[in-house]
Amino acid sequence: MSKQPLELKAIQEAISKDAAEWEAGITAVSELSQAEKERLLGYTPGPDDPSLEEQEAMGKSALQAYQSMAFSSFAAPTAIDWRNNGGNFVTPVKNQGGCGSCVSFGTIASVESQVKIQRGAGYAVDLSEAQLFYCHARQEGRNCGNGWWPDKAMKAFQDKGVTREASYPYTAGDQNCSGLASDYASYLTKIAGYSKISGIEPIKEYVATKGPVEACFTVYQDFYNYTSGIYRHITGSSVGGHCVCIVGYNASQQYWICKNSWGTGFGESGYFKIKFGECGIEGQVYGPTAIINDDQLNSVKITGLWANGENRNGWVYASGYGWKKITTKSDEAFITMLTQLASAKVTGTNCNLTISNGQISKIYIF
Repeated sequence: MSKQPLELKAIQEAISKDAAEWEAGITAVSELSQAEKERLLGYTPGPDDPSLEEQEAMGKSALQAYQSMAFSSFAAPTAIDWRNNGGNFVTPVKNQGGCGSCVSFGTIASVESQVKIQRGAGYAVDLSEAQLFYCHARQEGRNCGNGWWPDKAMKAFQDKGVTREASYPYTAGDQNCSGLASDYASYLTKIAGYSKISGIEPIKEYVATKGPVEACFTVYQDFYNYTSGIYRHITGSSVGGHCVCIVGYNASQQYWICKNSWGTGFGESGYFKIKFGECGIEGQVYGPTAIINDDQLNSVKITGLWANGENRNGWVYASGYGWKKITTKSDEAFITMLTQLASAKVTGTNCNLTISNGQISKIYIF
């Protein structure tokens, strides 16, 4: 039996009764049929993954563990939003339309931000969700009806790469890789690797130091009517799984800032906030470790520096470019660069940095 849509008034009354911190209204997706709403999703746990219900339970446990922490070894910022972090490192909101391709959109969003963080906020990047889904996912038997998995999407980015949007523009609807331009291989972007991040504090650390990540969660009926505020499930049954991109967080109010793929007519101009531990949002989180290329960052100031007890785990904040990892090539190279960069931070001198595979490989201080 199909699920019946909730009436807006009933949702608003439930929110008011529960004193929830979000508002419901008419959105670009709330008036669609139930079948159309379900086609806006696209994440079903893989055969070896916990179910959506298990991921939600894990999220509640992770929240309890996080709230009981006395301290953290990483002094993560209290809040961060990559849309406004010394520049805008997040690409525009897109729309997956009536196709269960959310995994492709969440993955692309996180990689595009990684590119901008590495190359600068002003760098223009627009990668092809169509190639990632209609070519790479299709080769694995996935389509608009059965969706995909975030780890497989990251793996395809690593092994095969993804071309620019202009070489395969996205339109919603199953395609047999039919729109791929002949020049696509000249514009491939690859990632050096990817990480699955588990736990609220590790996700905060990853977002703060590396950038936005992909995350999947359970969508409930009331979510389609979200217009603003900090979402948590109030009323209505589960519809399915969905993947988005976490672009920031607020630790004091305990919420994630997420970029959705339902166009700008949903939520807060295409974004939404969601409470830590809610709807299993921390259950399947993946982030690219680095973009494969060499970049030259010129005349930058070092405004932040941190390292922890792990072997060769040091980072600096390059003004205008975000957090950059110091080379792990050898102890000698790591210590030398750490010393030079610490000095540059103290004196306020400018640096030229060469970034190779996501790490600082050369420094010139002047």
